[in-house]
Amino acid sequence: MSQAETAARQAADSPAMVRLARIGLACRGVLYGLIGVLAVQIALGDGDQEADKNGAIGMIADLPFGAVVLWIMVVGFAALALWQLSEVFFGSRKALDRAESVGRVAVYVFIVFTLLTVLLSGSAKSEDKKSQDVTGDLLSLPAGQVIVTVIGLGLIALGAYWVYQGVKKKFREELDIGRMPPRARKVMDRLGIAGYTARGLIAGLAGIFVVQAALTFDPDKVSGIDGTLRAFAKTPVGPWLLVVVALGLLLFAGYCFGESRWRRT
Repeated sequence: MSQAETAARQAADSPAMVRLARIGLACRGVLYGLIGVLAVQIALGDGDQEADKNGAIGMIADLPFGAVVLWIMVVGFAALALWQLSEVFFGSRKALDRAESVGRVAVYVFIVFTLLTVLLSGSAKSEDKKSQDVTGDLLSLPAGQVIVTVIGLGLIALGAYWVYQGVKKKFREELDIGRMPPRARKVMDRLGIAGYTARGLIAGLAGIFVVQAALTFDPDKVSGIDGTLRAFAKTPVGPWLLVVVALGLLLFAGYCFGESRWRRT
């Protein structure tokens, strides 16, 4: 490893960066927790805001010191993006692990962008609308239907992978198990299983919508997190399935808070 690479790795692993990244993980928990709360409200027929990251950020912005909290979240998610970027270059050499880190970088950068948009302009475009606009642009390309279909299948595969991670407790690989007391391990296992399964179900259903959009050449069939969650309430089970998924998101929020404490660095 060159001196420049060594310096970059040391900066990413510095105590200050690790602390900021842990704050970012806690902020991640806040977002998922608020999305879960919004989803429960929708299931009970009392939800006006979108149950997605924009809705959660909007709830924070409405607080008396909301702007301060949002700026803290900008710093935390930026630190998470840099931390995951270092994992792309200096972490595991497995292609799957690096691809997962690349995906996390993209998500965290998008969240930072959304946070800054809300802070500087006061609002951000709906995630459902963004998804539909991007899908429409892709469908207009020569091989657009193939590209969108591949993206949809990728989301379905990602959802299946998250469920697999939850059921097989693969999330333990990211935790410092040796430093955790037995009670904390049991709690994190339960939170991780429920949380990853809920995330997997949401990603899988979102992927199905994307594939439908490709097959019908209709970008309006695509949904973001909000539209996907609302679709759970339209199943034969009714709003109770949405309640179960929403509770899974709340449990994943708890997992994120635990991960900020017990994350392996």
